[in-house]
Amino acid sequence: MIDKKDVDLKSKQFVIFRIDDQEFGANIHKVSIVEKMMNITRVPGTPPYIKGVINLRGEIIPIMSLRLKFGLPEIEADDDTRIVIFKFDEYNLGVVVDGVNEVVSFNDSDIESVTSITNDRSLDYIIGIAKADGRLITLLNIEKLIGELMIKEII
Repeated sequence: MIDKKDVDLKSKQFVIFRIDDQEFGANIHKVSIVEKMMNITRVPGTPPYIKGVINLRGEIIPIMSLRLKFGLPEIEADDDTRIVIFKFDEYNLGVVVDGVNEVVSFNDSDIESVTSITNDRSLDYIIGIAKADGRLITLLNIEKLIGELMIKEII
């Protein structure tokens, strides 16, 4: 008999969001809040994928465009555009996405490792590819993806 606690430990929840025509997922435990698009203040001297900062309830949060980070063209924000705020220890970072779809639970058996596809070390920010209802969802390790930003923020 399978213990319920064992099943819960193997199942992880991910916030699923869209960039262009691809779906991505991030561990729900790293997501602080999802906000509608708001005014972003540009900060001079930052890379193009750093959109700037927002003031969210008195806290200044840096904002990154995943579209630009992934080399996709920038598009005009619309009603679906969202800012996903991730929390890492005491640091927050917002990520602009084209839309947030849902929260999905995946078992380890639903996730295919990318090391079976490629050994490219630049892809270590990808945890794996999950299969859900005929869809393929790229699961991101947000800490690794934005690790260089967090280091610069701390310094």
